[in-house]
Amino acid sequence: MHVLVSGANGYIGLRLVRTLLDAGHEITAVVRDRRRFPAAEYAAEENRLHVVEADFLDAQSLTHLPLELDAAYYLIHSMGSGAGFAEREERCARNFSAAALASEWKRIIYLGGLVAEDGPLSEHLASRLRVEHILRESRVPLTALRASIIVGSGSASFEIIRDLAEKLPVLVTPRWVHTHCQPIAVRNVLEYLTEVARHPETAGFSYDIGGPEVMSYLELIKGYCEVRGLRRIFLPTRLLSPRLSSAWLCLLTSTSFPLARALVDSLTHETVCHDFKIREIIPLELLTYREAVERALAKIAQNHVPSSWIDSLAAGTLDPKLFDAVKVPEHGVFTDFQTVHLTATREEVIARIWSIGGTNGWPSMNWAWKLRGTMDKFSGGIGIRRGRRHPRELRPGDSLDFWRVLLADHAKGRLILYAEMRLPGEAWLEFALEDMPDGKPGLRQTATFRPQGLLGRLYWLAVLPFHILLFPQMARKLAAG
Repeated sequence: MHVLVSGANGYIGLRLVRTLLDAGHEITAVVRDRRRFPAAEYAAEENRLHVVEADFLDAQSLTHLPLELDAAYYLIHSMGSGAGFAEREERCARNFSAAALASEWKRIIYLGGLVAEDGPLSEHLASRLRVEHILRESRVPLTALRASIIVGSGSASFEIIRDLAEKLPVLVTPRWVHTHCQPIAVRNVLEYLTEVARHPETAGFSYDIGGPEVMSYLELIKGYCEVRGLRRIFLPTRLLSPRLSSAWLCLLTSTSFPLARALVDSLTHETVCHDFKIREIIPLELLTYREAVERALAKIAQNHVPSSWIDSLAAGTLDPKLFDAVKVPEHGVFTDFQTVHLTATREEVIARIWSIGGTNGWPSMNWAWKLRGTMDKFSGGIGIRRGRRHPRELRPGDSLDFWRVLLADHAKGRLILYAEMRLPGEAWLEFALEDMPDGKPGLRQTATFRPQGLLGRLYWLAVLPFHILLFPQMARKLAAG
């Protein structure tokens, strides 16, 4: 079968591409920027994997999608991108539907969210349901799968649970933690998505997918603690409103405030399966919540997390157009420029640069980086808790604490990071290995800040004393033998 996967750089998309290839399908993977797609990992599949750039917010960019497809997976969402996400999701769905109708696509397969049978919906869940209706209106047969909490290494829900359980000996639990859901392992989600393509009788229908257990969110946290052997104290409270709960999650976990707000609004609604027809059509060995957590932790321990929600551009503030301008600006900016000779080997220095941040920490004044991340969190930013996808690997689009990787040229030893923290301006951090004027190998480290107005200039002056101490020491440590 020839199938299209939209959102192929996303959390589910990256994993689904691998699963579909293993099942023998030919894939057209649609991404906004092919530089962010790990094409090197699929070199052996180049005859069956075609990477296409398109932006579903721009209908004109969809004209070069394949005209004939056995199935097209719709995996696009904008929940973490802040205000107006519902309008963006609707526009993407309408453009996708128009492209499907103008072509000869046999089926659309959509992964949406479980919704209550009656009663009001959160903006997030209502948007997922609205997208399903728009896709169904295209008259191309639709198979919709509706899921609740997806449990897997790197999923937003799982990482929030992990953050809360690992970092807090005492957890204050608002009322919404008693809401019920039906968690499902990411492995089972991928199996359902793959198998429905083989079952033409699923076209035209919506199916609830969930694991074998109905649990409250409090039980999810306690279940994680049991797997990890953590002893935690739970203090119930009625004082945390949804908005305060969003701020609480934002401060204590790696999530951003827009995503935390969307999630908390949804957590007040029960998301459990109302029918189990899919289990008769596609009988699977459904993993229990405990089994799903154990598998996720094993992946994390092995540094083998195929995809993570934090690496989605919707999880930060980056304009995708910045990938088109990987040259750091030189005019109207402040810079801190450091050059040092290498006393370590070139390979050792590159390995150090490619390992900065996350649990590895920063080479100089790591406490200052943590403090800056904490300040960013309290100001409503993303903070430093996002960490990094892998302790030693970087690729364009990866998040790295409060930075985003714009360029990662390992062969040339050049790395460019763009700051996604709250700033009165824009900031870049660049590392480049190059020959010094005397012909010897060296490291060039450049911190660049483009201020916005007077406040931006005052900010640069305020942090200058820290830069004087931090940046020279960091360059020396990275280059030292």
